[in-house]
Amino acid sequence: MPLQQGLLVVLSGPAGSGKSTIADQLVKTSTRVRRAVTATTRKPRPGEKDGVDYFFLDEDEFRRRIENEEFMEYTIFNGNYYGTPRLELEKNLAKGGVVLLVIEVDGAESVKFFFPYAVFVFIIPPSPEILRERLIGRGTESEEDVERRLAIAQREMERVGEYDFLVINADTHMATLDLAAIIRTVRRSRIRGDEVRRWNEGHYGNWQTKVIRDE
Repeated sequence: MPLQQGLLVVLSGPAGSGKSTIADQLVKTSTRVRRAVTATTRKPRPGEKDGVDYFFLDEDEFRRRIENEEFMEYTIFNGNYYGTPRLELEKNLAKGGVVLLVIEVDGAESVKFFFPYAVFVFIIPPSPEILRERLIGRGTESEEDVERRLAIAQREMERVGEYDFLVINADTHMATLDLAAIIRTVRRSRIRGDEVRRWNEGHYGNWQTKVIRDE
């Protein structure tokens, strides 16, 4: 990824893991953290807003955009289409800072092809039992839907090794802090390719106390 672009952080995890909630909480902490909105054909849940939580599309419109190659990636998950609008992601990355992309594991695999230097974080609740409780507690799925999502979650867990970091979401606040710590470590410590220039220019002076900003 070009150095002038923002840091792309991809968040995945089973339905009910809290990945969207964690992303939204982190966005509230800084003007330099944004969430790239993805698209779906599933119906909005109570409180969700079009263009904020997702771009909610009908299936015909989604397929039209597929044909026009408007998605960087797309997949079918639990009977619904999900996809990442290419222009939406590129627009956010061009602004610099940190861009959070919340997508399913199949979509994350495709994104890794285009953005190999992105940071991939997998989010899970502490146990399958807690995941079941959260899915039931949402009150938006039938018992059959809950069991189907739990089966999908087991398959998704088998791919956790494709990710860079794991966040256990036992508490939303603590999980958000964990994600923030991961991002801070990557931004401060990942080899970028311009370390000699930055060192010669004194960028690392007062390194322990300075705030890291995009250049």
